[in-house]
Amino acid sequence: MSVVAASRSEFTKQFSTSMWWILAIVLVAYVGFTAAVLAFALAASTTGALGSDGPSLPADQLSPLLYSVGTSVGYVFPLLIGTLMVTTEFRHKTLTPTFLATPRRGTVLWAKILVGIVVGALFGVIGVIASVGPAAAFLVGYGLDTDFASSDTWALLGRMLIAYVLWVVIGIGVGALVRNQVGAVVGVLVFTQFLEPVARAAAAFVTQIEPIVRYLPGAASDALVGASIFNMAAGPGANTTEPLEWWVGGLVLLGYAAVLLVLGYLVSWRRDVS
Repeated sequence: MSVVAASRSEFTKQFSTSMWWILAIVLVAYVGFTAAVLAFALAASTTGALGSDGPSLPADQLSPLLYSVGTSVGYVFPLLIGTLMVTTEFRHKTLTPTFLATPRRGTVLWAKILVGIVVGALFGVIGVIASVGPAAAFLVGYGLDTDFASSDTWALLGRMLIAYVLWVVIGIGVGALVRNQVGAVVGVLVFTQFLEPVARAAAAFVTQIEPIVRYLPGAASDALVGASIFNMAAGPGANTTEPLEWWVGGLVLLGYAAVLLVLGYLVSWRRDVS
């Protein structure tokens, strides 16, 4: 079976189940709510509606910070969908007939990557709309510029789409390497929601670990996009080391994806399924 035929089969698998749209709904709710809360607080504070007690940023920094919420807090969703694209098949043993129909297992993995790119782009559009919609509404409501006329804004949104695609591919690599679905999902959630945030918070005040932490996947993703609420959360007393260039952040994420996919193929993908 060719890569095209295998990809067609993968499309059917991914979009004939409820997994993708359930995650998409949760993505919209989570990212949209976070963006709305931050937009209300920061826009109101910047315009003086909250007095002098609230957090305040220069008006020209608000839009990229708020729009980037789609990736800075939402990247776990494309990572999960990529992981589930593979581990679900291990769990339900649907890879057995797939490998019987396509004995070249590398072809199956390439098909998953190609479909994952499309799924990542789809989730990227959903995530961008979920963050930009409420953020822009609050900016307009408080008389602040949405910066839609700036090419920098559209470049940032484009890089957000790239980040989503790379996160899905990273998830496919994780799923190929860690066959157990529960273990893979728990590992993803622990790393993205606890370990890396704690490490990044510590790096804001511990100079020695900052050069290492900025190469972690979440930090590289933020560097690729070019804005993140983590930078605001660091506070005035934190280290001010320059983040990675956006293209370096993209290469770091791509490197994670490549390493995980190669390891997954060599260590797990070629083993017996049942």
